[in-house]
Amino acid sequence: MKPRNPWERLDPDEAKRVDLEGRFDFFWVVLEAGMPGLMLKLPSLPRPLPRLPKLKNLIASFRTVSGGSAFVLGLKERSQVEIFETLCRDVVEAGEAGADRDEALFRALQRTRRWYHLLRGGKTSGLSVEEQRGLVGELAFLRELVSNLGPETAIEAWTGPTGSAKDFELIGSCVEVKTRRAAAKPFVAISSEDQLADVEGSRLFLRVVNVASAVLPEGQSLHDHVQLTAEMFERDGAAFEAWEETLYSTGYDPENGYDDRRWLLGTAADYEVTEGFPRISTPLLPGVENVRYSLGLDACEPFRLEVDLVEVIQRGLEHE
Repeated sequence: MKPRNPWERLDPDEAKRVDLEGRFDFFWVVLEAGMPGLMLKLPSLPRPLPRLPKLKNLIASFRTVSGGSAFVLGLKERSQVEIFETLCRDVVEAGEAGADRDEALFRALQRTRRWYHLLRGGKTSGLSVEEQRGLVGELAFLRELVSNLGPETAIEAWTGPTGSAKDFELIGSCVEVKTRRAAAKPFVAISSEDQLADVEGSRLFLRVVNVASAVLPEGQSLHDHVQLTAEMFERDGAAFEAWEETLYSTGYDPENGYDDRRWLLGTAADYEVTEGFPRISTPLLPGVENVRYSLGLDACEPFRLEVDLVEVIQRGLEHE
């Protein structure tokens, strides 16, 4: 027999406890316009209010309710009620594992963000070690841009995760970020013919960052690098939403197990990709596709940028 819909015969002024033996106050509720909903009742609103993910066909909000406040999830698209129930039960299970009410809310929000990630097509297996290394390098450069250009300009520039050939695109400048182990051979991997292809009207730069890693109990994990970057967007609501969307496009999932590996940023070298730079040029000959190659850094030395890259980018923006 098909299980009964938990919102069936539930009036708008009613609330039905999800688990009678649950430690925290999760309720099935019916929201405005008859929307099925899930509510975690709280004695008061958390301060500061955590940012909430924006999910297609769902609402997530904090509300004032009788006797206190609540975190509420609601379903706008009624045809998706079965998967919404699965989502809600998963969020409740995550929240119930919390040590106290504050942690229950944190875990419920984190699980909601995981669903946001999965519903957007994110992968559950997690990022490989080299993908983590690459993300750490991109986040480091993103933080530089936020500090110098502001959160809105910076997050708009981070285009690589959403399908662009270049990691960062700004007016007059494009930047490709590559990472490597400090002790590795002096090469970086170029994964397509487009990564170092010229962009009309823009200067093209290559940043190479040494990023060391080790399985250690101390230092900064990938989660730490993400949190450090997220804090730079928290005061700008629109920029924060764009940050979350772009971050999850990388395949990052806050619930994957990245806590054991630590990442240490080392020195960075910047190069300007101009005429004569060692690269495979476009357009390719007919029949040649999906080019990948190794770029020797020794051959890049004549093109090394001796001034600060972000200052060059800033000057370009000011002259537009």
